[in-house]
Amino acid sequence: MWRDEVVTYDVSRRDLTVLWRTLGDADAVHGLYYLVMHGLFRWSGDIDPLLVLRVPSVLAMGAAAAGVALIGERLAGPRAGTLAGLVFAVLPSVQRFAQEGRSYAMVCALVVWATYALTSAVGSTRAAGLTSAVAAQEGRARRAWWLYGALLLVACLLHEFAVLALAAHAVWVPRAARRRWAVASGAVVVAIAPLAVVSERQKAQVDWLYANPWTYAGAVAVCLLGAGCCAASLRGRGVGGAPAGALVRLALPLLVVPTTLLLLCAPVKPLFVDRYVLYGMAGLALLLGAVLDRASRGGRGRASVAVVAAGAAVAALLPMTLHMRTPAGRLDDATSAAHAIRAAGREGDAVVYLPLRRRVWSLAVPGAADHLRDIALARSPVASATLYGTEVPAGVVARRMRAEPRIVLVTDPSGGRDEEDVREKAKRALVAERRFETCRAWRGRGARVIVYALPGHC
Repeated sequence: MWRDEVVTYDVSRRDLTVLWRTLGDADAVHGLYYLVMHGLFRWSGDIDPLLVLRVPSVLAMGAAAAGVALIGERLAGPRAGTLAGLVFAVLPSVQRFAQEGRSYAMVCALVVWATYALTSAVGSTRAAGLTSAVAAQEGRARRAWWLYGALLLVACLLHEFAVLALAAHAVWVPRAARRRWAVASGAVVVAIAPLAVVSERQKAQVDWLYANPWTYAGAVAVCLLGAGCCAASLRGRGVGGAPAGALVRLALPLLVVPTTLLLLCAPVKPLFVDRYVLYGMAGLALLLGAVLDRASRGGRGRASVAVVAAGAAVAALLPMTLHMRTPAGRLDDATSAAHAIRAAGREGDAVVYLPLRRRVWSLAVPGAADHLRDIALARSPVASATLYGTEVPAGVVARRMRAEPRIVLVTDPSGGRDEEDVREKAKRALVAERRFETCRAWRGRGARVIVYALPGHC
């Protein structure tokens, strides 16, 4: 596990009363996901918790790939749809979040299927105005619009930035269906408004996000440029017997609009992280699938070139694919950190987390820090219904650290140098006084565990 998965693991396994109180303090945006995982952990019993964490994401991303294929089939033909689904499955960001115990794969699947329901709703709405069987088509259209709204609502409750898919859909919806789309989307917005209010109060949680919108500019620019080239190449004649324009008008906004909206928020409030708009990868896959379909229909020579190009792309992605399946593919390795904490220090030694949110590493393995005394802790994460627990005032932290002959410090590679909280400054100052000597140290992926002691106490 890495740190975000540990939060899922810890919060989801709390009693429902404590879980509800926790959501009032933090992570309300993930509340529905934690409730779903709470049920899975209750049902799974002694099954490997890492398996329980990740299997829902694997299944969700499989469902998303199927949805991408069906959208492609409807808009550009069976072969384009199949190729789009296969492309989606090998995209690096899709592979990463298919194997991660967070909500993003589920959100992606729901947005994809909501998009498919939207294409059905629009098609049925059009058909109702063109055929004599108006009642039957109206019934189909009504069910499709209800399904569209329901799927998108659940996606937004799993993570509220799924609402940006509405803006992408708005670009595609034809004039004849705009009134019904407005009703469905308006209902979704109204329904998630309470969640938006609560999460706005918890916005300090995303203070770590970079204010500079250019942080992700390189990767985003390459992705958007590739999508633009695909869209340009699909102009003109149809793909697989269907007009290419319908697919481009849906796929391009799905990729571009949510990403652009988040980036534009950066000067006011930095909010952009690629996983928040992961569902945009469905748009990229649709474009690439259609391009591959067109290339494969250009005669034997062009088909051979298309196959070689696709094989080369998959081969080029292979190192990244393998890397994502190792601990080095994450910001940290919380499981290894927890085992290092368990092996560190002696029975009764003090432990200090710098910063306090690194306490989450000790939760990856239950009981990893039971032999240590958490001298900065005021109330545990469960007792305080918070993600990381609450700590005593800075002066008390300093006094307790000065009284200890041995301290196990759990920190990150920066040693907490970026922390401005007075408690963290007090911890950092005590360590920097060099009263202690280093007895042993462990350095892992994104984490450090160091045993300090006064001279003669190692």
